[in-house]
Amino acid sequence: MPYALITGASAGLGRVLAAGLAGRGWQLVLDARTEARLATAAAGLPAGSLVRAVAGDVADPDHRAELGRTVAGLPGLDLLVNNASTLGETPLPPLAEASLTRLRQVYEVNVIAPLALTQLLLGPLRRAGGTVLNVSSDAAVADYPGWGGYGSAKAALDQLTRTLAAEQPGLRCYSVDPGDMRTELHQAAYPGEDIGDRPEPESVVPALLRLLDSAPPSGRYRAVDLDPGAPAPARAEVASEVAR
Repeated sequence: MPYALITGASAGLGRVLAAGLAGRGWQLVLDARTEARLATAAAGLPAGSLVRAVAGDVADPDHRAELGRTVAGLPGLDLLVNNASTLGETPLPPLAEASLTRLRQVYEVNVIAPLALTQLLLGPLRRAGGTVLNVSSDAAVADYPGWGGYGSAKAALDQLTRTLAAEQPGLRCYSVDPGDMRTELHQAAYPGEDIGDRPEPESVVPALLRLLDSAPPSGRYRAVDLDPGAPAPARAEVASEVAR
């Protein structure tokens, strides 16, 4: 049976992806900052699909070490989903006014933590010939006012993903832009606005499952291009040229 670790699994895309994988028989290790919300998410999974729910901040080395100890007891790790993320300041400020302290936090959560967790779990990932799936954003490749901190962090995550693919040819390494979604994080970017026209995160899960099923070369992909009814996935323009 396949094993996955999903960060940011108490809400949004992380929660619904966990449910989608559990429905396919995956065994899951789940992470999120808030223990009560993580417990609620874990309780909604099919019986027997949860290995452990570990509450904590992925930017905390002690928490990452606990995740590492949990995964160490598994036969291997087939999938690491680095989904946990933060916007930093909200409302989103222009770069000229951005707090450098908060920007460092954005980079710690969105760039350093995914890399640190990947480093920690390379052994089990290699044993399984596994996949690293880093959740990116269109803000990584577009210049939206106010999104400079978050977007530059996701651009850095994209570059880390490409380089990891080149250095770890035994793994699949993907960064995926899920597109706009009706999530708490997206709502925080637009306080007081109605984001009800955005798709629910459940709509993205079929695209992610298709990515895992079809196992295309490592690279950057958009969920909109991974629709199950579309032709086989083609790498995005900025995707890695490294194939497994």
